[in-house]
Amino acid sequence: MTYTPNYSNLISMTKLLMAGLFSLTLLCSTWVIAEDDTTTMQQIPSEKNQIFLSVDIQKSSVIETLTLRPISFHAEFVAYGKVLNIQPLLALRHRYLQTLTDQRSAQAKFKQSEQNISRQQDLYSSGVSSKRSLQEQQAQWQANQAQVDAVQYQGTAIINEALILWGKVLTDWALSNDQAKLDALLSGRQKLIQITLPSHQHLASTIRSIDVEVSGNRSKAHKAEFISAATHTEFVAQGESYFFQSSDRKLLPGMAISAWIPEQSSAVTGVIIPKSALIWYMDQALVYIKTTETTFSRRVLSHYSPTADGYFVPDTLRANQQLVITGAQILLSEELRGQIPKIDYD
Repeated sequence: MTYTPNYSNLISMTKLLMAGLFSLTLLCSTWVIAEDDTTTMQQIPSEKNQIFLSVDIQKSSVIETLTLRPISFHAEFVAYGKVLNIQPLLALRHRYLQTLTDQRSAQAKFKQSEQNISRQQDLYSSGVSSKRSLQEQQAQWQANQAQVDAVQYQGTAIINEALILWGKVLTDWALSNDQAKLDALLSGRQKLIQITLPSHQHLASTIRSIDVEVSGNRSKAHKAEFISAATHTEFVAQGESYFFQSSDRKLLPGMAISAWIPEQSSAVTGVIIPKSALIWYMDQALVYIKTTETTFSRRVLSHYSPTADGYFVPDTLRANQQLVITGAQILLSEELRGQIPKIDYD
């Protein structure tokens, strides 16, 4: 007798078996496997990007967290400039001081000639002195007056040259009798910096200081105080140019410098995270948040801006969250390890 298999019954049994397996899978996916305190880290399928870590393992893995605090932050743009050599400014000062000396000398001679011509006029009126002597004294008086005028013109020319090259504030520093502010530049306590902005950017009138650094490393930047607008630029950028001064001792004349300048837009509220909290995976910036005493959740940062203290994050993270600042790489490694399917060889 030839056996003919019943295919319809076989297909029905297969469907029932597959339905049972699918139901069992859905039921298991809602369970969280937690054995005892010796359990390391396991991925929790019921919540995306979350892993479990016992308190003991957290201590041994040196997992540290930081409570995030809200902060107002101004967006920044980068500009470039140069540490200036103040020798040309000093040269103008020396020329101006010399002109003042010449002016005092010329005025003294002019005053003396005025007295002499007055005496000669009295002598000539009395018939004691000749007309030629009076004329010679008048010529000397005119020459001395011309010398006074020439020295005054020279002083005015130096002031105008300084204004064209350095602007009013630095001109006042260099040419005034009170040189306290210029002494800070002369002694090296302050370094003169010229910063040129990109052509589409502007310096807000409320900005009194910016951050500058020679290596372009934002975290190492030092404050530079605003002095005045510059009257010209020597850089490729065709934007506005400004003078600043910085007390950073590492700055030397001729050094190129980077500057971080707050934009004119209003402040944005967010949080500051330290650099140690941010890690990279698959070209994404990641951090971990401690959600409970024993669970951690991964966050992808789409927007963040470098600051002197780390990174400013305007979204994704919230104030009062517990941010992992040490051990984030360990958490990522264990999360990836938990995603590797286990193979049963029994």
